[in-house]
Amino acid sequence: MSSIKEIQQLITPELEALNRLIASTLDSPNELMNRIVENYLRTKGKQIRPIMVILSAKLLGEVNENVIRAAAAVELLHNASLIHDDVVDETKIRRNTPTINGIWDNHIAVLVGDFFVSSSLQRAMATGDLRIINAIARLGKLLSIGELDQIYCARFHNLTEPAYMQTIERKTASLFMACVEMGGYAVGATDADIASISEFARLLGLCFQIKDDIFDYYEEKQIGKPTGNDLREGKITLPLLHVLESDRSEQRDTMSELSQKEELTTEDINRLISYAKENGGIDYAYDTMERLKAQATPILDRFANKEVTRYFADILDYTINRDL
Repeated sequence: MSSIKEIQQLITPELEALNRLIASTLDSPNELMNRIVENYLRTKGKQIRPIMVILSAKLLGEVNENVIRAAAAVELLHNASLIHDDVVDETKIRRNTPTINGIWDNHIAVLVGDFFVSSSLQRAMATGDLRIINAIARLGKLLSIGELDQIYCARFHNLTEPAYMQTIERKTASLFMACVEMGGYAVGATDADIASISEFARLLGLCFQIKDDIFDYYEEKQIGKPTGNDLREGKITLPLLHVLESDRSEQRDTMSELSQKEELTTEDINRLISYAKENGGIDYAYDTMERLKAQATPILDRFANKEVTRYFADILDYTINRDL
């Protein structure tokens, strides 16, 4: 199995072109903006989303300038959503690094996030492909709706697994789907091929968010960002949700009532985390990812380029087994 670093090395020229384009796009006449952006770009993360754009283009055709532009557009929009999420969630640390709002303040962070959104649209426009522009615009809407879905479910206690899956499809899977769709559009792929790889990306995106939600049940030092945040915000994710739906013991009512408190203490959060773990919630979340993987893997068999489909399969395995 190829690691993410190995896949990055195999597409080094494309990623270097991507990062040059992102840096030039974010260059501005404002000294403060440039200082903030320069510091922010020092920690790029694994860039899985633009990698998905590039790999889908390689799967369905050949990488061209519009592929790099589309990859830049989606990476910029993704980072804009992270910057805004950090403001909403009052997150001060991400990837073991202080967030923009942690260093400066919410006002500046929101403005920087808006700058990233506009820069994303600029890169999409540069492709001259209305389908790519529409994909970015639609994605921005879905990311917002997904976050509001989660807030709605938390506030009104709409705690069902179907509601959870719909929410994470909008807030996370939609991003992965947009990546491969834009890669396909940029190389002139057929609608049928784009639809197939998009379904793979949807299932991959669901796994990605479920694994992210699992991280919220472990100690902060293990993953480099605060844990228990979802519960603190009233968001019941799959591990606890499954236990609350399946548990038939007397403890269930107490825990359900506790999970719906307006404000949870650290002790409350630790009780809910222990309850989820001890009653198989984490195991169920992993089983769910394995079921999604079983649906996703056969989709790759439809494509002739086995080298690239192996990379997609490796990213799926990485998503389920990653440490952060």
